[in-house]
Amino acid sequence: SFFCNPGLLELSLGKFRNVLLNQTNPVEAVIRNIASNVTVIIFQVHAQQSDVVISFDKNPSVNSSGTGVDKGLVSILQPQQSVCTWYLRSLDASQVLSTAISIPYMEKDPIPGGCNLEFDLEVDPNIYLDYTLVDIHIKFAPANLGYTRGANPPSCDSGTGQNSRWRLRYDVYQYFLPENDLSEVVLMSHIRKMSEVQSIKANGIKMLTLTTDDKTNVYFSSLPGQGVIYNVIVWDPLWNTSAAYIPVHTYACSFADLVDNCSSLSKLSTKVFFTALAILGLFTCFFGHRFWKTDLFFMGFIFAGFFFFVFITRVTGLGYDVRLILTAVAGIIGGLFLVASWWRFGSVLLCMFIIGLVLGFLFSSTVFFTPLGDYRVFRDDVVFWVTFSSVALMIPVLFVGCPRILNILASGIVGSYAVILAIACYVYTSLAYITLDLLRRVLNDYFSRAYTNVPFQTNDFIILSVWTMLALSGVTVQLRRERSEVPFPPHPYLTWKRERERRSTNVLDPSHHIPPLRERIHNKLLHIKEFFQKEQPAGERTPLLL
Repeated sequence: SFFCNPGLLELSLGKFRNVLLNQTNPVEAVIRNIASNVTVIIFQVHAQQSDVVISFDKNPSVNSSGTGVDKGLVSILQPQQSVCTWYLRSLDASQVLSTAISIPYMEKDPIPGGCNLEFDLEVDPNIYLDYTLVDIHIKFAPANLGYTRGANPPSCDSGTGQNSRWRLRYDVYQYFLPENDLSEVVLMSHIRKMSEVQSIKANGIKMLTLTTDDKTNVYFSSLPGQGVIYNVIVWDPLWNTSAAYIPVHTYACSFADLVDNCSSLSKLSTKVFFTALAILGLFTCFFGHRFWKTDLFFMGFIFAGFFFFVFITRVTGLGYDVRLILTAVAGIIGGLFLVASWWRFGSVLLCMFIIGLVLGFLFSSTVFFTPLGDYRVFRDDVVFWVTFSSVALMIPVLFVGCPRILNILASGIVGSYAVILAIACYVYTSLAYITLDLLRRVLNDYFSRAYTNVPFQTNDFIILSVWTMLALSGVTVQLRRERSEVPFPPHPYLTWKRERERRSTNVLDPSHHIPPLRERIHNKLLHIKEFFQKEQPAGERTPLLL
């Protein structure tokens, strides 16, 4: 239900209310008849993109209010107190849809943010979130032990034993909103699932557990355009009681920007680049082994383009569009170089090693795309890169005795994944992060600290089915068509050389009498010159008399 009266908002403990806020008329939120066994009430309000001010007083101060899209306050109840009051308003001139709830806790429940030393509020249950295009950073204040009404709060620095706050544990949860849905109503309905302890445990994904010895901040990989909700449950193992912080959400993008906002994240240059790559990849998926040089060009383009993009991003400050254009040029050069290397030297092993590496990198990226990639041991860069490289090199080593099978598998799988990357430019899919997270780790020194969990919803299952269908179809078609053919075409340079020698010695071969290339070009130019030359007058044309 919606409440839009600019006056009084009557609340019930544990019940959500939707409320329309504005800048000029604050809403007074009141809870009455609070039970005597309730010692703490956490009041919170959530909006999608417009900041909301929540305060204890009509005239907010820094130490008694909070401003943001996901904010809350802790009310420590006094003896005999049965009424609590808060004030709400928006910073936006227009009306803002928000949802509010008040959650009660008892004397043995821990108090989120009860040992705050960093933020403005004395007791701060809020989670503070910052994001970039690469990662999301959340941080929060440590909790304190619960206590009865009227008592002094336990000391935050009295010791580190089991009778102090140091026994508390913090479970960090993540929840994904439906993909490709940026509506306010969806956010309001789903954020309710991440506000109370039991609901968080039932719906959220537990990412990690922190002890009091750990820093209360966590990093996650950024998913621009995908709504994510984070929350923390603090648990007291002595009393087996828990309390939840204020859930916080992000889309890792801006709704207000005119360009590259949440509704249009992919740049035009990105769409052109990956659409062209997808066309070539689709052709390679079904015809890569038959058109061997095209296959070599495709794999060389990917190999050279990836490493060049990493290099130019690391050492220069060029804009994204410029880097992408230069990457395309470098990829073309790399593809042509691989084709030229095959033409001149005819080394199948060298070409297959490059192709095997491309497939190996994709396979290894897929392995670390699974929950295996979030294991703590792989936070160490040395361990990660040694393991990643070993898995990637395993592919060309395993298939060293059957290069044709390796090439068909690589063209089918890599070519079809290029189509998936093009789809990701137009419709959100988590499958794009198979390779994007690898690129982020290469380019950013601190990305190893980020958890890389992504949603896998209906849209992803459909696109995964498309990828699987394309890969299986491409591999099957090529295997059936090529089973009676020679494994690889003959060495082109040696073939050309033998053909040239044959024509120079066999006088019966018509090609033996073809003039040299220089003479043919000279004759052609003379013919063109005569064509444009004006006809000279011939004088009198009277027939001769016999």
